Amino acid sequence: MLKIYKTSAVEKKAKKVKKMTADCWIDLIMPAPDEIDKVANRTGVDKDLIMKLLDTEELPRVEQEDNATLIVIDIPYLENEGEHKYKTYPLGIIITNNNYIITVSVKKTTLLNDFKRNKVKDFRTAKKTRFLIQILLKSASNYLKALKEINADIETKEKVLKKTTENKDLIELLDIEKTLVYFMTSLKANDAVLEKLAKGIILPLYEGDLDLLEDAIIENKQAIEMSGIYKDILSSITDTYATIISNNLNIAMKFLAAATIVLSIPTMISSFLGMNVSLGSFAGKDNAFILVIIIAVVVSLLVALLLKKKNML
Repeated sequence: MLKIYKTSAVEKKAKKVKKMTADCWIDLIMPAPDEIDKVANRTGVDKDLIMKLLDTEELPRVEQEDNATLIVIDIPYLENEGEHKYKTYPLGIIITNNNYIITVSVKKTTLLNDFKRNKVKDFRTAKKTRFLIQILLKSASNYLKALKEINADIETKEKVLKKTTENKDLIELLDIEKTLVYFMTSLKANDAVLEKLAKGIILPLYEGDLDLLEDAIIENKQAIEMSGIYKDILSSITDTYATIISNNLNIAMKFLAAATIVLSIPTMISSFLGMNVSLGSFAGKDNAFILVIIIAVVVSLLVALLLKKKNML
């Protein structure tokens, strides 16, 4: 999908336009081959450079070509809204020497929607460096928002685990932990990109750009710290509940072993007395059967009390 936006000099608002002209923003979302050719021919950007950005495994980096500068960052993408399942995907930003800015993504993302709806302060398609930094700041903010949702999800699942410890609940926690690992990896890579841009060697930084970039760096580092904290909390929760499950199993096994010992005593006594040997006068008594039951019950109770003192029942 190919969409073109340009800020109006009069209204100072970004509007969708049909033609690619200088100082416009070209937004490519999983573009078709003919759209890539069209953009490459008009802007002079190498077609292979755009094609590389369609790889979901593309790593965050800064790369300078003859006529363009490429910045790749990882952005959070919500895969399942109901379960807050996130993944990270690359977003490529190409700033050309002939005054074009191109964004390339493999999936439709909400990150750029605020720019399209003119909800970002001082957004101008002609201010390409400022636009880039605003995207980086928006990305860091989206990570923080996603982390807050994940934290709320962790707390909800923790309450469920207090009532029941089913495998499904533990697997869901492991999925969240995996998401946090993805976040930490992507955020650290994004941090390297931000630090490189802050040096002012890759792109010139104009008045106000450095302050905005510092805000993006601070928010990104905050997201890294939050990811680490939530990951540690989640690891602690899963370890604790794994220990609880193991402890409950040990208690159940201990009880079953003690119960087996107690229940085996009547069988043992009746087996001894039921052997084909002479029992003397005891066998001739009318209430011999009742006496056997009483002996078995008394011995069983004594053994049960002994096991209770040993904390086995």
